[in-house]
Amino acid sequence: MTQAIWNGVVLAQSDHTELVEGNHYFPPDAINRQYFRDSDRHTTCPWKGVASYYNVVVDGQEVRNAAWYYPTPKPAAENIRNHVAFYGMIQIVK
Repeated sequence: MTQAIWNGVVLAQSDHTELVEGNHYFPPDAINRQYFRDSDRHTTCPWKGVASYYNVVVDGQEVRNAAWYYPTPKPAAENIRNHVAFYGMIQIVK
């Protein structure tokens, strides 16, 4: 079981994540949505496509743009469609 944890709260957990460029991408049904707020940030990866972001909020504390996902990835990244990955301040535990 792989978990994403911040502030003592499990943000996501799954027996199966996609490992891409050193990042664990959690399936969309593996995240605890109550801690995620849509962000207006978007970035572009040359081979994965346009990423959208989430702000993570736990007990009133927010980490802006702490998680990202690809809603419409390029064909080479289809395996991570809508999967969520996290930046370094979010602890990944296996």
